[in-house]
Amino acid sequence: MESKIIIGTALNDHVRFYLGDTTKLVEDARKIHDCYPTSLAALGRVMSITACMGIRQKEEGESVTTTINGGGAIGTIMVSADNIGNVKGFVGDNHLYLKYNDSNKLAVGLVVGKEGYLKVLRNLKLKSEYVSQVALQSGEIGDDFAYYFSISEQVPSIVSVGVLVDVDYSCKAAGVLLIELLPGHNEEDILYLEDLSKKLEPISSVIEKEKDLKKYLNILFSDAKILEEKEVCYKCDCSKERFMANLLTLPKKDLLEVLSDEKIEIKCEFCEKNYVYDAKDIDVLMQYVKDR
Repeated sequence: MESKIIIGTALNDHVRFYLGDTTKLVEDARKIHDCYPTSLAALGRVMSITACMGIRQKEEGESVTTTINGGGAIGTIMVSADNIGNVKGFVGDNHLYLKYNDSNKLAVGLVVGKEGYLKVLRNLKLKSEYVSQVALQSGEIGDDFAYYFSISEQVPSIVSVGVLVDVDYSCKAAGVLLIELLPGHNEEDILYLEDLSKKLEPISSVIEKEKDLKKYLNILFSDAKILEEKEVCYKCDCSKERFMANLLTLPKKDLLEVLSDEKIEIKCEFCEKNYVYDAKDIDVLMQYVKDR
C-alpha cells in the first residue's frame, strides 16, 4: 500500500491538517540504507514531516530540504521533498539501535542530540531560495518542527510524527499529523487544539490500528473537510550527468586534483547508488577545465 497524505481543513476552516500514513515510504528508506531501528525512527520522522512540507509548495518543481544536526551519534539527517510527493533522505549513521532505559522506547532524542540546529531550505524553482534555521529543542523531531513553524513561519502548529519498528527491523507503521492554525482563527480554536494535543495518541500507533485515516479524522474534528489526497514515495533523482555537473562547480584547483585520478567513484548519499567515471569521462571534464 502506497504512502498517502490527506490534506484538509476543519474548525470552520480555521485550521489546516495533513494526516499521513508513511509506512511504505519509511520502509523503502530502510531497505535502501539498511537502517537499524533508532536510525530508522529518526530518519522516518524527518521524512514524514518533510513530505508534508514538500506538498505544501505551490508550484511543480519547488522543493523543501530539511537538515538536522544536534551533535548526537547519528550525525546529520537530511531529507528533501518536492510538491508532487517525491521524498529522499539519509542519516549520518544508519546502524544505531538505542532505547531509553525508563520507557524502552527508541532513543531518537539521544542519538540526534539537541546542541544544534534544524535548517529548512525552500527551493522556489527559478525565483529564489529561502533558508531558515532554528535551534533544536529536544532532538525528538516533532517538537523541533513545531518550534520551527512557530518561530520561522509564525504558524502555531501541532506536529506528531512516529515510526514503529518491528522485531525484524522493518517499519511496522509510520505516520504524520500536522495541524496548522490559519488566519482568522479565534480563542476557541486555540483552546480546542490545546485540549486536542493533550489527548493525541502516538500517530504511529494510530496508523498501526486504523487503516482508514478518514475515520480518525472524524475523531479529531467533527467538521473535517478533505481537500486533497497525495501519494508520497521514496524517489531519488540522481544521475551520472548530474554528478558530473556538480563536479564542474568545484574550484579549478580542486577539480584538477580530483581529475588526477585514473578513475572517479561517487556514491549518492540519498540512494546508495555508485557512479564511476572512467578515463573517457575524465577527458570530457578536462576539456571543460581547459575552457575556463
